[in-house]
Amino acid sequence: MNKLLTGASIFLLGAPLLVKAQQRKRARDYGIDIGVIPPGKFNSITDVPGVTVGHRTLIQGDSIRTGVTAVIPHPGNVFQQKIPAGIYVGNGHGKMSGGIQIEELGNLETPIILTNTLNISTGMDALIEYTLKYPGNEKVRSVNALVGECSDGRLNDIPGQHVKKQDVLLALKDAKTGSIEEGCVGAGTGTTCFGWKGGIGTASRQLPESLGGYLVGVLVQSNYGGVLQINGVPVGKELGTYSFSEKLSSKSSADGSCMMVLATNAPLDSRNLKRLASRAFMGLAKTGGIAANGSGDIAIAFSTAKENFVPYLPEERTQKVTVVHNDHMSPLFMAAIEATEEAIINSMFAAVDVTGVDGVKVEALPMDRVLDILKKYNCIKYKQN
Repeated sequence: MNKLLTGASIFLLGAPLLVKAQQRKRARDYGIDIGVIPPGKFNSITDVPGVTVGHRTLIQGDSIRTGVTAVIPHPGNVFQQKIPAGIYVGNGHGKMSGGIQIEELGNLETPIILTNTLNISTGMDALIEYTLKYPGNEKVRSVNALVGECSDGRLNDIPGQHVKKQDVLLALKDAKTGSIEEGCVGAGTGTTCFGWKGGIGTASRQLPESLGGYLVGVLVQSNYGGVLQINGVPVGKELGTYSFSEKLSSKSSADGSCMMVLATNAPLDSRNLKRLASRAFMGLAKTGGIAANGSGDIAIAFSTAKENFVPYLPEERTQKVTVVHNDHMSPLFMAAIEATEEAIINSMFAAVDVTGVDGVKVEALPMDRVLDILKKYNCIKYKQN
């Protein structure tokens, strides 16, 4: 059964794989509690009030394995009410658009689109159309569209540039709050991680009131290499599957990318948002990522605190803002590290085996073996069903 997927559904070449996908669990479902700060209600970037996420998953024939993931920062007109943002580049072998202006002005004025490397321009075109057609933007003459990417060329016919403008617009239209799909969906449909199937993953952290009560949510598009660690356990080493291992085929190159999107309702300026984004790389490192030479590892952080929205046409010469003091940033840093680590692990736990272009097959993590390893290290309390 070969289908072109629509909406956020995860129909991976027919019902059997759909059932398999539904059986996959997240890290906490197995009793793997990463970090010490509790997650938000959905353990998702959508725990941050106002943030929504939409997917468009494209699977067709034996060669199209790609898609789009959209992150909308707040439900209003993002262009008219821009938000503070910061970008941190851990390794710059990436093709993100829109970063220069954010680095200069410290503002995000569009939703964030994630897709594959050769469809960056498609994402830009769609975001421009989305912004210009938004009520109130009729006189807009410039749009800084933020689009990030990972290469899914191992499983996807990436030269075919199969993501179209309508796919991006549908991902934006379908954006929702609450629990969101993970694994082989949207921009994660064709990605790989540590030689296994990667994808989209998300997690969040809720600080106690004594530390501000703020939320930090993270969404990742995992597609990189290294030596997999789960909650400190050397899983990749135990499985014998890691970058540069003699046991590996060329499929497990350390190169790749990881796009990390961080959202918080803490009132932060662009400077401290860049600092927050930099901590995502500590979470990536805790999973065993090495930011290889050919890897585009980029983190984008934004704040949804309404008191710091930046109007497109300010009526006043100055703007009063509220920001968290530097001395109170450390709990947010810790939340970002923990949520990023867990989001990456969730992206792999939720993924399923995928066969793509040229018959290449990338397997999902062998969960029975992984759980046995974690039990060996007394990392989890897991009961076999």
